[in-house]
Amino acid sequence: MFSSDIPPERKEEILGKLAQRVVDMRLTPLAIVALESGKPLSFVGSQLMVFFQPVFTSIFPFHQYDEVAALLEERPNLEALIQRIEQLEDERRYAKGQDNTNPGN
Repeated sequence: MFSSDIPPERKEEILGKLAQRVVDMRLTPLAIVALESGKPLSFVGSQLMVFFQPVFTSIFPFHQYDEVAALLEERPNLEALIQRIEQLEDERRYAKGQDNTNPGN
């Protein structure tokens, strides 16, 4: 499967779910650092996911594994995921009243 095989609406849905999961688990800083530093190796990482697919899918019920592997092979998708994580984290902070971007309020 290739990233171009996935419709744009589906890409947004998958990236949104991944981002929400990262924010819910409070892994935002770690995920952003890992994604930023992994950008140059995104294709290699996605191919490792393909290689280990039989192991992971036998342990974890992850039905969208092929789509995630295809999405992560392209750097623009990684950047979109990072931006989505940052957006959701900002929304979470704002909702909890922990918005530190405007300390004067």
